[in-house]
Amino acid sequence: MSYRNAKEILPAKLLEEIQRYIKGEIIYIPKQNEEKIKWGIKNGSRKKYDKRNNDIKALKSGGMTVDEIARVYYLSADSIRKILSS
Repeated sequence: MSYRNAKEILPAKLLEEIQRYIKGEIIYIPKQNEEKIKWGIKNGSRKKYDKRNNDIKALKSGGMTVDEIARVYYLSADSIRKILSS
């Protein structure tokens, strides 16, 4: 998100009206009627972690212990348990 000076992009009347409520503060203006994209969808991370988590569940079903899986994926045993319970 980049900073833009409202004086450069808003009509003077609108800027004056906004200044009645906001005096030099930084505000966030959300996009209009746009559905938020969930985490990891755009860059593929979600798909990668979903596959990893499914693989972890398959290894557990195949008989591996939580500690063994944790060593394979370089995660803590607690993290593996959270993945298995989801």
